[in-house]
Amino acid sequence: MYIYSEVDQRLVEQRVAQFKDQTQRFLNGSLSDDDFRVLRLQNGLYIQRHAPMLRVAIPYGMLVSEQLRTLAYIARRWDKGYGHFSTRQNIQFNWPVLKDVPEILAKLATVQMHAIQTSGNCIRNTTTDHFAGVASDEIVNPLIWCEIIRQWSMLHPEFAFLPRKFKIAVSGAVKDRAAVGVHDIGLQAVRESKGVGFKIWVGGGLGRTPIVGKLINPFVPWSDLLTYLQAILRVYNLHGRRDNKYKARIKILVKDITPEVFTQQVNQQWDLIKNGPDKVTLEQVQEISNRFSWPQYDCSLSDYDSIKNCKENQKFNRWLRTNVHSHKVQGYASVTVSLKVSGVPPGDITADQMDALADMSEKYGFGELRVSHEQNLILADVEKRNLYLLWQELDLLNLATPNIGLITNIISCPGGDYCSLANAVSIPVAAAIQQRFDDLDFVHEIGELDLNLSGCVNACGHHHIGHIGILGVDKAGEEWYQITIGGRQSGANQKNNSNKDFSSGGAAIGRVIGPSFARDQIPQVISVLIKTYIRLRDSDEERFIDVVDRLGIEPFKSDVYSDPTLTQPIKHKEVIGGQ
Repeated sequence: MYIYSEVDQRLVEQRVAQFKDQTQRFLNGSLSDDDFRVLRLQNGLYIQRHAPMLRVAIPYGMLVSEQLRTLAYIARRWDKGYGHFSTRQNIQFNWPVLKDVPEILAKLATVQMHAIQTSGNCIRNTTTDHFAGVASDEIVNPLIWCEIIRQWSMLHPEFAFLPRKFKIAVSGAVKDRAAVGVHDIGLQAVRESKGVGFKIWVGGGLGRTPIVGKLINPFVPWSDLLTYLQAILRVYNLHGRRDNKYKARIKILVKDITPEVFTQQVNQQWDLIKNGPDKVTLEQVQEISNRFSWPQYDCSLSDYDSIKNCKENQKFNRWLRTNVHSHKVQGYASVTVSLKVSGVPPGDITADQMDALADMSEKYGFGELRVSHEQNLILADVEKRNLYLLWQELDLLNLATPNIGLITNIISCPGGDYCSLANAVSIPVAAAIQQRFDDLDFVHEIGELDLNLSGCVNACGHHHIGHIGILGVDKAGEEWYQITIGGRQSGANQKNNSNKDFSSGGAAIGRVIGPSFARDQIPQVISVLIKTYIRLRDSDEERFIDVVDRLGIEPFKSDVYSDPTLTQPIKHKEVIGGQ
C-alpha cells in the first residue's frame, strides 16, 4: 500500500477544509446551485434520484484493512449500512446527508482516503489489473506507475477543466486485465530490446458512442511516459469540443481528425516538452516504490495442494476452480471474494461484511485488498495451506459464491433505482437473471461468460464489452432492454481458433441482435441465447464468445426472435451505440 507523504496528507486535509466552507456557504444560501455544482463534483458528490451520492476514490483499487473498516464505519454512521463498489474500482455511498459530507471526508482523510477527482471534467481514478503486483506474467508493477500518474494528475491545473471526464487504465502484464482498449488512454507495458516501455492506445470509451481505442504509439520509453501523456492531453485540451457534451470526449476528437492527424499533433506537442520537468527518472520511480508497504513473503512455503484434504467437498472445489488464482510466489494464491450473490445488487457489501473482510485480510494475508472493475474484492496474498479455512469463513458471510467468470458474476450499474440519468432499472433485472440461473451445475456447464448490464447509454455497467450486454432504453416512457452479443473487454483470453483481429488490443464492441424487449422477457432471452450456444458449440471448451466469433450473431438472433415464449416487441428506433 502507498503510504502518504506529509505533502499528500496536508493536501487532502486542506481540501476537506475547503469543501467544508463551500458546503456551509451553499447551505446558508450564499453560494448558488450552479456555483456549488462544480465544487461538489470535484469532491465526488452527485445528486441522485433519492439522495446525494458520494463516490470515494480507491486509487488503482488498492485498500488496506484500516481503510475498509473506516468505510464500514461511514456506512453505519452516515449511510444505510452498506456501500457499492463501482466499475472504476471506487466505492459509492448512496444515502449521505449533504451537511454530513465534509465530516465524512474528514474521517476519510484520517486513513489516507479522499473523494478528489472522482467526478467532474478531470482525470478520474486511474485503474489497473486487480492482480497488480502479484501476477506471474507482469512486466512492470503497474501500482507504481498508477501512483506516478496519480501524483502527476491530481489537482493539476492544466487538467482541472478538460472538455469532458477522462479515464486512464494501466496494464503491467502480458495479458490485459485492465480493459485498456476502452479507455481515453490505455497503457500496456511492453519489454523490447531497447528496454521497458508502454504501448499507448487513445480514444477508447463506451457510453453513447462506443469505440475501441487506437494504437498511436507502439513504444514509449518509461521515462517519457508522463511527457507523452501530457502531450495527448494538450491536444485534447486545445481541440476537444466544449460546445456539445455528447461530442466532447477524446474518442470523438480522434475519430473526427483521424488517428494519424491526432498522432502527428501529439508528437508536435511532445517535441516541445519531452525533455522537460515531467521526464521520469529512476530515482523518482524508486522513491515511489519505497513509499509502498510491500508484503514480506515466506519463501520457504511449498506449493501446498489445498484440495488433497478436501476432495469430497464439492462446494469448496468449485470455489477453488473459479475464485482462486495463481500467484507469482510459490505457496500463495490470490482469492476473489464474490459480491455477486443472488438477491443482492452486484457490487454491494454490508458494513459487517467489510469489517469481517478487513479481519480476514490480516489473518490470511498482509492486510491488503483489491477492488476489481468487475465489482468484486480480492485478497491478493493468501497462503495456499489456508485456503480451506478462508473459504469456510467466507461461506458463513455469504461471500463464497463460486461464480467468477461465469454468467451470474454480473457487472451492473445501480440503474433507475438510484441514478437520475437511468432510463431503466438494472438491479431487478440482474436479480431475475441470477434467479433464472440458480443451478450451479448448469452455470459451470455454461462456462466462461461475461454478462454486463447498464441502465442507460452512459454505460456505467460496461454492457458494450460484455459477451452478452443488456442496455436499458426508454420506449414511450416505458422500460425496455436492448441486447448485444460479442463484446469483450480485451483479447487477454481469446482462443487461438478465433478469426477476430486483436491488433487493437483485443477489446470489441458487442452488436445489437434486434429490437428491444420488456423487462419480464429478459431472463427468457438470456436462456435462449445460452441454449443456442450449447447447441452450437464444438466442445465443452468452446466458450460463448468463441461461438459468436465463429458463427456471428445470426443464429442467436434467429433463435431469440422465433422463440414461441417471447412476444415479438414492436419495432422502434434503436439507441445510438449499436454496431
